[in-house]
Amino acid sequence: MNLQITGFLFFLGIFVLIGLWSTKQQSNSRSDYLLAGGSVSPILTALSAAATKNSGYMFIGLIGYIYQFGLSAIWLVCGFLFGDLISYCFVHRKLRQATEETGALGFSELIARWNGGHYRKLQTAIGIITLVFLTTYAAAQLNAGGKALHGLFGWHPSSGAWIGAGLILAYCLSGGLRASIWTDAAQSILMMGAMLLLLGAAINGAGGISLFVEKLDQVSPTYLDLGTQRFGSLGATALFAGGWLFNGLGVVGQPQVMVRFMALDNSQHMKKTGIYYFLWSSCFLSVTFVVGLSARLFITNASGFDPELALPTLAQNLLPAVAVGVVLGGIFSATLSTIDSQVLSCSAVLSEDFKLGKGVQAKRLSTLAIVAVSLAIALFAPANVFTLVILAWSALACTLGPLVIVHALGKRPSETTALLMMAVGFSVAMLWRHFGLNAHVYEGAPGILSALLVYLIASFGPSKQSQK
Repeated sequence: MNLQITGFLFFLGIFVLIGLWSTKQQSNSRSDYLLAGGSVSPILTALSAAATKNSGYMFIGLIGYIYQFGLSAIWLVCGFLFGDLISYCFVHRKLRQATEETGALGFSELIARWNGGHYRKLQTAIGIITLVFLTTYAAAQLNAGGKALHGLFGWHPSSGAWIGAGLILAYCLSGGLRASIWTDAAQSILMMGAMLLLLGAAINGAGGISLFVEKLDQVSPTYLDLGTQRFGSLGATALFAGGWLFNGLGVVGQPQVMVRFMALDNSQHMKKTGIYYFLWSSCFLSVTFVVGLSARLFITNASGFDPELALPTLAQNLLPAVAVGVVLGGIFSATLSTIDSQVLSCSAVLSEDFKLGKGVQAKRLSTLAIVAVSLAIALFAPANVFTLVILAWSALACTLGPLVIVHALGKRPSETTALLMMAVGFSVAMLWRHFGLNAHVYEGAPGILSALLVYLIASFGPSKQSQK
């Protein structure tokens, strides 16, 4: 146990040092704190964005889902990856160019200024949505860290939330987005290392690749089914898979991820950045998926077992103490790499959108406030990590994602149309989820499509004169 804790604390200390070291590169300006001065290299942008997207949800929530449902969970993973790829092909370069043209320092300001004008009501609405759902999302990441510590060390689940919040403050208050990106890059490498360790141990523990596959097939008659038995038909499986494609597409509505691409040093480097980003993401998701499947070989699916503890439990069963510390460091890396991004995006809302003070000091106070709120939600929210993350991701994807897509296509909806798109997208997604239809089709699909339909209807209506 002491070796586990030592290994865990060692990596946490490394991240704090990297974050503090990054401050040697910073200037004391608003742009540097929120966008790293728009000078981030392609490799750092790619690793940071990958780490931010592949959060503690991957280690805790997604692996728990794979543990429960087996091979049919592959449609979630494919949706994450290929939906993201589709949006990357036509959104990201234009987003970086718009950042330079508008001089925006935050995601909500960028959307409000994109393609001319400045929609202040829209900026305020986006700011409110960002605050509500990114703080919820950050709380889910803190919960993920708490579950990992509880599963491995038996510590109270709230301990992980307190430790995570303290570490975020340690480097984000001093270094802003630059510190977040530098630490994300290191965290991304540790995340991959942790998953590869577990993958190797699982295959070795099963007796090799062929026995590994054979034993997976023996878990249950449906564990290696692609979904036709689980969902009842090929058509139902296709609907489920297609719905999760919108989860990946919805990344364009996630401020904590998109701000990384806003900070890229040059829009002409977007292709190179994309190659790094998708190579890394596809490798990480593939390894994570197989590790999730392997958990059922070594952990009994007993009544009362929390599937979201599958990864830390697997690590304890298969790895020596020091390696367990590495895995725990990887889980915490995933949570921290997302929380710091979300916190800084919310700080931009408070300081830039709501004008709660100018200068770097005001932004640091905003960062402190957001961490405090996220910590409070993490300590008292009853929902599991998977539910909290999907809820927050869906809300942002359906409210902000369609606006980003429309702007990237060179269109400029009126402020009224933009607000209506947000309201309809959000309402449809939440109602879809409320009535349990998300068990068949991910709520992001009807949410995003309904918001885009609002724009299409408005573009042919008499309100065109308001688009000025």
